[in-house]
Amino acid sequence: MEILTKNYNVMIKNQTSISSVLLMSLSDTPRTIYILFTIFLLIYLMTILSNLLIILLVVTCAHLHTPMYFFLGNLAFLDMSYSSVTAPRLLYDLSNHRWSISFPDCIAQMFFLMYFCSSEVFLLSSMSYDRYVAICRPLCYSQIMSPGACTQIVTLVWSCAFINPIIFTLYLRRLTFCGPNFISNFFCDLPHLLQISCTDTSINVLVLMSVGGVTAIVAFVITFYPYVKIFRTAMKVGSSDGKRKAFSTCTSHLTVVLIYYASVTFIYLVPNTSNLLALNQVVTVIYTLVTPLLNPLIYSLRNKDLKAALQRTFHRHLLVPDNGTRRCR
Repeated sequence: MEILTKNYNVMIKNQTSISSVLLMSLSDTPRTIYILFTIFLLIYLMTILSNLLIILLVVTCAHLHTPMYFFLGNLAFLDMSYSSVTAPRLLYDLSNHRWSISFPDCIAQMFFLMYFCSSEVFLLSSMSYDRYVAICRPLCYSQIMSPGACTQIVTLVWSCAFINPIIFTLYLRRLTFCGPNFISNFFCDLPHLLQISCTDTSINVLVLMSVGGVTAIVAFVITFYPYVKIFRTAMKVGSSDGKRKAFSTCTSHLTVVLIYYASVTFIYLVPNTSNLLALNQVVTVIYTLVTPLLNPLIYSLRNKDLKAALQRTFHRHLLVPDNGTRRCR
């Protein structure tokens, strides 16, 4: 982030007269600020620990070395990274009662926020495809979702996610920012930055709507179309146990997808009017802070393999003396 900040600082040196951006305060009451700081700190720490635990389980437990858990480990790392873009800054502002951020840091925060958001969209699409192959083409699953194929998919996900933030950030170079420097959110996002520009942003809005819209539509189709196939395949299963088993493997992922898309839809498609400002702030907090914590909880509570691995690891490492074999089997 420091490298991006320095480079962009040079690019915008002669394009802006504002050195910092004022953020919206979540509260003006000291008592409320203290309560919010405590809550958000606990949420952030739980997010880091829970996602880190999933990564450790996926890496150390041999029976979790499957494509589904490989993607889940990447999702956990992504959630930690995504939460770290906004949470530390929010905690800093709450503790110092200073709701401002330097303009280069604001651009850097916006860039990485869009990058991790794009990465999660593409990764959730990949996980949908994995569930489709597992249920609709089980005999070919090991061939289609081979370790090499999974690595290529994840590499493609992390690489393609750079396209949107790079395009949007480069197009910001054509704008001039001369005030006002206040945005109605507690972090920097592209729509809010466009609102404080003192030059015409029509081209930027067009690029945002076209590139972002195409990406969102493609990701949406790739994510939800496999579930149409999965539903049809599951309904052809004769026994109720078979249907329940088929749907149970998708429930956690589908829950995460619905929460994510519902939050994104409300934040970016519902007008940010004064009447909905408070509700928008609540949804934004859920989207940026709570969702990265919900994802590992949803997968842990609804996944028997993950719960069994956690129980075995707990008993082996904490309840049983170390005998030199610290492996999850």
